[in-house]
Amino acid sequence: MRVHRVRVEHVAAGRLRLAGDGGHHLARVLRVRPGAEVVAFDGRGSEAPGRVAEVDGDGVWLELDEPTSVATEPARSLTLAPALLKGDKLADVVRMGTELGVVAFRPVLARRCDVRELSPAKRARLQRVASEAARQSGRALVPTVHEAVAVGDLAWEVAAVVADLAASLPWRAAPGLGGDRLTVITGPEGGWSPDETTALEARGAARVRLGARVLRAETAPVAMAAAWLLAGEA
Repeated sequence: MRVHRVRVEHVAAGRLRLAGDGGHHLARVLRVRPGAEVVAFDGRGSEAPGRVAEVDGDGVWLELDEPTSVATEPARSLTLAPALLKGDKLADVVRMGTELGVVAFRPVLARRCDVRELSPAKRARLQRVASEAARQSGRALVPTVHEAVAVGDLAWEVAAVVADLAASLPWRAAPGLGGDRLTVITGPEGGWSPDETTALEARGAARVRLGARVLRAETAPVAMAAAWLLAGEA
């Protein structure tokens, strides 16, 4: 039997009505029936198994069991800080990064970005992309898509690496890769300006090259996330 994953505001044992997009999708698109199995998650790390108790108009009533521990989050904590990208490229980064286990996205505005802002509507759409990717990939935590900041205003907690075609340090030799918290910073389609990477390096970010091949602006952050997160898997 198919198990439907649904996001709810609060996970707790008992009866809960699911309305909004999630309830509509179950009731009107999937046309679930009482007894259908579900897993409800709150996007903050908790989930609970349960079942559909009743289909009610454009929503459903769920009967949830006690929340259970979730073992799908990676041991390492990665924040991706990609430059603003054209079209749906940033949405692709958010979708695939979420699937890999990224915990937060901090978009940056670089000098050579073709896109000059992240509007509230676009940010809200990216957050929905993250939520849907978390649901589909079995995560109970939905990463936050933060407001875009200028390169000089980007902050990180422990260690950071910045992808730079002009760097001499290979990815595998970057300091901080052996820790459990990392911020990965990647540039726009037009690349970084030299003063941007110099400023990031002066603040402690390690400039690294990713290999002999040139990766697209939407490929680099996903490749770096995969390399670091999967290397930390048991």
